[in-house]
Amino acid sequence: MPDFPDAMVPDFLSVGSGPEARRIAVRVRAGAGPSVVWLGGFRSDMRATKAASLDDWAARAGRRMVRFDYSGHGESEGRFEDGTISDWLADAEAVIDAHAGPAPILVGSSMGGWIACLVARARARRGAGIGGMVLIAPALDFTETLMWESFPPEIRETLAREGVWYRPTDYAPEPDPIRMALIEDGRRHLLLGEALAPGGPVHILQGMRDPDVPHAHALRILERLPAEGTRLTLIADGDHRLSRPQDIDLLVRTVAAMA
Repeated sequence: MPDFPDAMVPDFLSVGSGPEARRIAVRVRAGAGPSVVWLGGFRSDMRATKAASLDDWAARAGRRMVRFDYSGHGESEGRFEDGTISDWLADAEAVIDAHAGPAPILVGSSMGGWIACLVARARARRGAGIGGMVLIAPALDFTETLMWESFPPEIRETLAREGVWYRPTDYAPEPDPIRMALIEDGRRHLLLGEALAPGGPVHILQGMRDPDVPHAHALRILERLPAEGTRLTLIADGDHRLSRPQDIDLLVRTVAAMA
């Protein structure tokens, strides 16, 4: 994804302890109202188009905005191929606990939608709650439903034998390293087998020409969410990125309406 120039120097938050500790890059924009927290996608970072555009809106609107990079992403420490859903969830929870304050608005893109739902569930269990969620092509359970279940036998065999398979991608010059450890760890965090109780309103934005997260996946998520406070907007000609000017305008308006 294209990057915007970003003059804000990140702060760093230490997550974990001992040899597992890692420094996570965070950018916090001061402002009023509940914090808007950006949770990016698989191999994306906080300087990509949607995150930077949302931060630009926050600057103009005087709203508090929190962005960060998961370990192995962007400006944070770590190797991407070593990361798991557990690691990236821990990163998100640490950043939100440290910087977001009460009732944050979680904005999750693709994998970030899964992470956002996991954060919301954890906060609900400890009585913290959220202000709401905006989910963009949310890829809940993607390691299982959108990867493992769709892999042909030869890819599963490669993963079992070598522990990694390199998946070609249109979003980066080099392939995505998909590790068996990522698949196995993802099974600890599956959500779609039960009802979801996010503890706040949810608005899903989903492109119908999305080759990575089909809109049928969004409908499956919708079935797990409470009807009250849940909305789904389908963009008939929208792809996975949803980064065209009209898509960005829709995202900003959706977040502004919730925040």
